Amino acid sequence: MFEKVILYTILMGFLATVLLSPIFIPFLRRLKFGQSIREEGPKSHQKKQGTPTMGGIVFLFSIIITALTMTGLFSEWSTEIYLLLFVTVGFGLLGFLDDFIKVAMKRNLGLTSKQKLIGQLLISIVFFLIMKWQGFSTAISLPFTDASIEMGWLYIGIVVFWLVGFSNAVNLTDGLDGLVSGTAAIAFGAFAVLAWNQSQYDIAIFSVAIVGSVLGFLVFNAHPAKVFMGDTGSLALGGAIAAIALMTHLELILVVIGGVFVIETLSVILQVISFKTTGKRIFKMSPLHHHYELVGWSEWRVVVTFWSVGFLCAVLGIYIEVWM
Repeated sequence: MFEKVILYTILMGFLATVLLSPIFIPFLRRLKFGQSIREEGPKSHQKKQGTPTMGGIVFLFSIIITALTMTGLFSEWSTEIYLLLFVTVGFGLLGFLDDFIKVAMKRNLGLTSKQKLIGQLLISIVFFLIMKWQGFSTAISLPFTDASIEMGWLYIGIVVFWLVGFSNAVNLTDGLDGLVSGTAAIAFGAFAVLAWNQSQYDIAIFSVAIVGSVLGFLVFNAHPAKVFMGDTGSLALGGAIAAIALMTHLELILVVIGGVFVIETLSVILQVISFKTTGKRIFKMSPLHHHYELVGWSEWRVVVTFWSVGFLCAVLGIYIEVWM
């Protein structure tokens, strides 16, 4: 029975996004909400100038509608669902504000890093306080063992680090057509399997609602993209996957399943450290996906390769949690 629920949820999320996108994309184009391309980026990206952005609004609506409908029909509107929606929508709204400043106020950098961090911290702290108030466990499970470490109020540091870190990591990865849409669908699919394995069916439904919704978005976001998700989508997806990892107590497994996001972030960190300390760059450009573009890979080749790595990371994460 539950297998059918998962299938129906993916299908509903997919169809909702596919049906909403042809309405939203022309609307974004009429509002002239087009992407501004940085001059220092790869020259091949200049032709993307003006492509509608903020498309994450579409799959956010789809996620909300699908998750609430399917959990209402086949499970219940639990505290977990409300918390996951709070984080997803909260980070999505923060990203929307960032995108709106970029496209409407013509400030290419959007919110300042300080403003964005304050918003991320506020959402993370509220998320932790609700978890604590509702009596959720604040222990960290250790991979390969049945042991866990009770963190108590110190768990707020884990919550902040994971939510802020992974929302930014997914945001950094969002630089090529379909890159985040594909890798996110794979990663959320893996967490759906693990949530199901824990009998946390409402979280599994929420996860596959995202899978279906972003796969529907991929129809319009694959190369050549007709729309970009913007920070609206990437921050929301990053916050959502971190929140799912926290609520399933698979915080450390997220580092494996979200390996592509981790690698992309590390490439930026290493590039900055190297340039500031030695004056030399490790990569031709960071995040890492731009490096491969500049060494001659086609955009599609980079995206498919990163999807493949993401799939291997997802399989490894499931293997570590379920079978080891």
